[in-house]
Amino acid sequence: MRAEGGPFRLYDTATRSVRDFNPLVPGQVSIYHCGLTVQSAPHLGHIRKEVVFDVLRRWLTWCGYEVTVIANVTDIDDKILIKSDEAGIPWFALAYRFELELHNAYAGLGCLPPTYEPRATGHVPEMIEMITELIKRGHAYPADDGSGDVYFDVKSWPSYGSLSRQKIEDMEPAGDSDPRGKHDPRDFALWKGHKESEPETASWDTPWGRGRPGWHLECSAMAGKYLGDEFDIHGGGLDLRFPHHENELAQSTAAGRAFARYWMHNALLTAAGEKMSKSLGNGALVSEVIKRFPARAVRLYLLQPHYRSTIEYSDGAVAESVAALERIDNFVRRASDLVGTVSSRVPPDFVAAMNDDLGTPAGVAVLHSVVRNGNLALDAGDQDQVAARLGEVNTMLSILGLDAASEAWQHVDDQRRLAAVVDGLITELLKQRAAARERKDFASADAIRDSLAQLGVEVSDTPQGPRWKVA
Repeated sequence: MRAEGGPFRLYDTATRSVRDFNPLVPGQVSIYHCGLTVQSAPHLGHIRKEVVFDVLRRWLTWCGYEVTVIANVTDIDDKILIKSDEAGIPWFALAYRFELELHNAYAGLGCLPPTYEPRATGHVPEMIEMITELIKRGHAYPADDGSGDVYFDVKSWPSYGSLSRQKIEDMEPAGDSDPRGKHDPRDFALWKGHKESEPETASWDTPWGRGRPGWHLECSAMAGKYLGDEFDIHGGGLDLRFPHHENELAQSTAAGRAFARYWMHNALLTAAGEKMSKSLGNGALVSEVIKRFPARAVRLYLLQPHYRSTIEYSDGAVAESVAALERIDNFVRRASDLVGTVSSRVPPDFVAAMNDDLGTPAGVAVLHSVVRNGNLALDAGDQDQVAARLGEVNTMLSILGLDAASEAWQHVDDQRRLAAVVDGLITELLKQRAAARERKDFASADAIRDSLAQLGVEVSDTPQGPRWKVA
């Protein structure tokens, strides 16, 4: 491993302390972070976590580790069933639609795909095996009301609450299932019995009757399947620490698995002081934000604050990142024109910042400082200094996933430019249609609308003017 800047140190949520990172297997790092429940389009609050763990992965890779990343997809869930029923489409079709949108959001912000991305519905045998072991050990029980539910007995596990530093008696009742069959209202569902109101396809046969998995069980089963009984880092958004990660830790350790050595949680993205979520109606969809701003600048906006700091979303803040990235890109263009290809190098201050609990604020400050020094060298005509600073800037951008020359960003930029061209052409046609209608040339107006319809563009007339979408 590279030794510059000292050992990598990581804040461990479980111990509430910054610890030297020592992986289970020398030279290898195993990471599990909870993916999304694919019941709606992802917003920036969801994707902040993806960017954080992408930077972590890139940094550990630069440090010389072989990194394995498992990020699951929860494709069966109460919300998925409710929303699919409202939309009148199969639950699996809705889940797959938003899984594709999630993948587009990953790629749109330059995130590397996980080493593997398992779906919950593909791992029911592992879940049944885990429930069976928990019942055998006396930590789980089937409900005695005939519902087919199976619960984890929180009072059977003395360390329950250790991750979130809570006592059982201070906890609210678990709200993930009907409390009728529970021994204790805080017991949480490992398995949910099938209900007549739910589609038969959303259930599987088990020793306790047909049903579907509980959310917490899914992640424990999938982490164990691909990373073994013990692995290095488990992470996700801070809102998952309780109850989701607390329940994962309890059921996994109660089943005899050591589970995660380090727990890593990023803080939330807020809007108007509240957690960004669809339920609050303030979700900034990734697909929409990267239409208004360059995607690389949105990524810079998300990674520049420390991952444990809350970010308050605003268009103005993203615009500041656009300006900052333009200054960096301008230096790279000028320097590259002068000196061409240069060697990779990383400033010691950047290494020290990143080794200090993934300190991206200090790391980005080093990046800006090197750009300023590089511009001074350009003004002075000092080619050696320009080459040195360019090598540092290029390497830091690559580690942060911001290198404009990378193939991933070239594809994103091409797509963005194409979308802008298409939007401009359709907008111009709609202006021509409006002019035709104003002069009462309805035949021409209808012809424009029909031409767009043949191309798959649906036009709607609203009080605010015409709107279009791909049908």
